[in-house]
Amino acid sequence: MEVIGRVKVINPEQQVSAAFKKRELVVTTEEQYPQHILVEFTQDKCDLLNNYGVGESVKVSINLRGREWVNPQGETRYFNSIQGWRIEKAGAEAPNAQAPAAPAAPVFTPATNLNEEEADDLPF
Repeated sequence: MEVIGRVKVINPEQQVSAAFKKRELVVTTEEQYPQHILVEFTQDKCDLLNNYGVGESVKVSINLRGREWVNPQGETRYFNSIQGWRIEKAGAEAPNAQAPAAPAAPVFTPATNLNEEEADDLPF
């Protein structure tokens, strides 16, 4: 899955535990009703955000993650997260790429073997 939009926020890296770190990115979609999507990058993927800044158009490849948690009272809760695993500039195409050529227009040659005495039986 992908999220395409403009970078709104890039948070600093957070060291959650001795073995786990994360970094959050907020992407604002460019549609009729823009959405502010929080995407988490974890572990070695945190460094992918180093080359991006606020306002840049990006395409972020994501995975949706869900988990179940049972609280001490025995109630089950569900949580979702969006985890990023790749980021690239949106609309980045090869600089020398050319648009495909338009198909040639069909060539029509006028009929030369008309017989004016034949009946025209077309219904319109």
